[in-house]
This record gives sequence, C-alpha cells and structure tokens, in this order.
Amino acid sequence: MLSFFIRTFALMLVKTEAIVLRAIKYGENRLIVDLFTRQAGRLSCIISIPKTSKGRLKKQFFQPLSLLDVECDVRDRVQLQKMRDARLLFPYATLTADPTKIAISLFLAEFLYAAVRGEQQADEPLFDYMKNSLLWFDAATDGIANFHLSFLMHLSRFLGFYPNLVEGDEDDTFFDLREGAFCSEPPIHQDFLRADEAARIRTLMRMDYQNMHLFRMNRMERNRCLEVMLNYYRLHLPSFPELKSLAVFQELYA
Repeated sequence: MLSFFIRTFALMLVKTEAIVLRAIKYGENRLIVDLFTRQAGRLSCIISIPKTSKGRLKKQFFQPLSLLDVECDVRDRVQLQKMRDARLLFPYATLTADPTKIAISLFLAEFLYAAVRGEQQADEPLFDYMKNSLLWFDAATDGIANFHLSFLMHLSRFLGFYPNLVEGDEDDTFFDLREGAFCSEPPIHQDFLRADEAARIRTLMRMDYQNMHLFRMNRMERNRCLEVMLNYYRLHLPSFPELKSLAVFQELYA
C-alpha cells in the first residue's frame, strides 16, 4: 500500500505551454519529443502517433520550434514522460513557409536543443523570451538577416553569461570570452578577442529586433559574428556540441 501511494504521489499532471526543440522517430508510429515548457522546464516525452486523422496527437504538431499547449504525466526520475494531449498554441504564418525563416528556425532549434540543457528547471522569463522572439520572427516581413545573432546575444542574459559592460569600458580594446567582460589588457589565457573582434560584441549588444535592420553586414561578417557567439557559448556551456546545421545554414542564408 505504501509503495502504491509513493508511486501515485510522484505522478503529476502538468498542463503547460511548450516549445518543441527536437522530435525523432522511434519505431513505427512513435516519436521522442524534446520540449522546453513554461511550467516544468525541459521535458522529453514519448508520443504515439495515431494512424488516422482522428487522434489528438498529430505528427505535424511536433515540427521544430512549434508552440504548443500540452498535457503530460510527469514522474520523478523518469527519462521519457507520457504526453496526454497537445494543441497548437499559435499556428505560424511564415516560419514554416518562408525558405529563409525555415533555415534560421532549423538552426535555432538545434542550437536551443544544445543550449537549454536536460537539467534545465522551469524558467518562465527564459521561456517567455523564446516564445516572444519566435512570435516576432513569424510576424516580421523584412530585415530579418540578423535575427539569429540578436537572439543568441540576448539569450545569454537568461542563461547567466551576458557580456558585462560597465561605464568606462568604452575605451577597453579586448574582450575576455571566459569572463564575459571588456578589458584594457589581454588576459593571460588565449580565449579573448582583440580590438576589431571585440567590436563585434559591442555591435551585437546594441542590436535588438527593432533596430537590427540598421546594422548592415555582408555574409562573411555575419558568419564571423556567429562563429564568435558560438565560441562564447562553448566556453560557458561545457560539452556544447558542434552543430550539424551550421555549415549549411552559413552557406545558404547567413
């Protein structure tokens, strides 16, 4: 009786908004879906996809970066949770149709799968930043070439390593990638940027979704900014992997 009570107590029905990070096929009619949720943080769920169109869980719901309302049975210390129900929270108008936005979205989905770790607990400000950014991106009609750069820079604030810029730093010519700070002398290690590269960090910090169209860059400059940002993330998130989508993304649309 006691063991039954403990098992029952450990089961919790969670109803929450969620962002799809990744979905992979598992067997004939199942998916393993990784989500970042507003109420429960990072969750991995196993989902059975019905063969008919009458089922609640539809495969098209689980495209990368889809915004969903989900209901999940969540158990402590269970790797794969059971999803009861899912509904589209917001059907995208352009993210799944515009080729440029599709390329950016696929890159960001892989990036977020790596950056928002499996142990990530509920973080409503982080979730809201991701959700609101995606809604803005979906509604944008032009001037989106720098979206991924602005997104990555400001995401670092929620993950705890946004660059430190204090009054008086304007004349500092180096940027210490480990400390996330500008400095007047090069640090003793090799993870730093010299003046021309450090200026890229200042540019990215000034950039937001409303003004990013004013920052003109060619493909080479944009790609270098992205490389700097990814290196910065790797230094602050141990075991951050090489992204499979990066090379294709840089070649096509960066």
